[in-house]
Amino acid sequence: MTSPSPAEPGSVLRVDGTRIVDGAEPVLLRGFGLGGWMNMENFITGYAGTETQHRRALRRVMGDEAYESYFARFLSVFFTDADAAHVRSLGLNSVRIPFNYRHFEDDAEPFVLKEEGFALLDQAVDTCARHGIFAILDLHAVPGAQNQHWHSDNPTQWAHFWTQRQFQDRVVHLWEQIAARYRGNPWVAGYNPINEPADAEGSTVGPFYRRLEAAIRAVDPEHILFLDGNRYSTQFDQLGDPLPNCVYTAHDYALPGFVDGGPYPGVSRGQYIDRDRVEETFLARTAYMRETGTPIWVGEFGPVYTGDPARDEQRYQLLEDQLEIFARHDASWALWTYKDIGLQGLVSADPASDYMQRIAPVLEKKARLGVDSWGSTDARVRDILDPIERLFETEFPDFAPFPWGARRWIHGHVRHVMLAEAMVYDYARAFDGVRPAEATALADAFAFENCVRRDRLERILSTAR
Repeated sequence: MTSPSPAEPGSVLRVDGTRIVDGAEPVLLRGFGLGGWMNMENFITGYAGTETQHRRALRRVMGDEAYESYFARFLSVFFTDADAAHVRSLGLNSVRIPFNYRHFEDDAEPFVLKEEGFALLDQAVDTCARHGIFAILDLHAVPGAQNQHWHSDNPTQWAHFWTQRQFQDRVVHLWEQIAARYRGNPWVAGYNPINEPADAEGSTVGPFYRRLEAAIRAVDPEHILFLDGNRYSTQFDQLGDPLPNCVYTAHDYALPGFVDGGPYPGVSRGQYIDRDRVEETFLARTAYMRETGTPIWVGEFGPVYTGDPARDEQRYQLLEDQLEIFARHDASWALWTYKDIGLQGLVSADPASDYMQRIAPVLEKKARLGVDSWGSTDARVRDILDPIERLFETEFPDFAPFPWGARRWIHGHVRHVMLAEAMVYDYARAFDGVRPAEATALADAFAFENCVRRDRLERILSTAR
């Protein structure tokens, strides 16, 4: 499998049966998701709650000038030529670029698009192209929120996107403009229109995809659409027959790779997981692709790392097993995530940096209260959760809310909404009094040359085939 050289870009990639091809040449897309940049997430950069809550609190505490200085620098240094060169040096050829609709549109002015968002996206696409890397454009947070969790910038557990026509109209309009901008660009592998949809009724996602596909094709008939399954990209039976020139996207996080995961092989969340079980899960999540004869792209997967050498070695083994399984089944993939503050990233902000030192008490409190869904556990808040869980078991034994049931719904409300919202200003106050020049220097913690690298992960990825 090959990709075009930087000096000789090929034609726009397309689907040919079970393969993605450049002309007649098969292409396996292997790379990273660029989480935490144009779509921020709390565990990736350290704040509590959602991106909008985080930004609002920072602006209030820092003031407009320091706030603008910080984000101007952050957005310019998070992914640069140095980062792209590093990805390419590992033999990888793609980057999935998540973005929040708020870079392109304000809720107060729906359908009025902002050039600043397109300029940022251009910056990333052009950086990738200079290094022979394909970009997959991923709308990770939509108006009204397409799923129930923080990574769609959702401060509640309600996904209103699926019940509000205007929200859907705005997404169609945005994708029409994105498609017009990148039409014919061979370094854009395709469009990932909605990350991890979670349509609780399951009746809207399929028809909406068909509407969106027709709208994009009217503007750009060539680029691949990468379509996530419902229920956080794990369920495909509600999508109907496959659309032309589309890749259906599975997300394949394995239980032993979560922060509360057990040993590998061993028991995680009451299930024994070994290599065979990992492959069974992958096969189940990608059955739709094999049944319909379409390519497989694992749009997200990957373990988190604990800092304990023995446990982390098990997680590296889990990752190696997944990569071997993907290779045997000709699956393209994007590992989550490229850069963060130390939980999952290939490169991470240095713990000794001024930024990390400044937010260290916030990280400790988040861990103690189990605030982050991704990166903390409930171990030290069981006194809060135990009586609520018992109450629901007794009074509402049949309550099984979408998508993951009562227990995770309770945790969502208590830990990831209520406690997270209460903690939003803990993070912001860590930047009280920061002047514009200092704000710029703090953002430099995320520049490649200032980050630390996960050598073991580099070695695994550089030898993956």
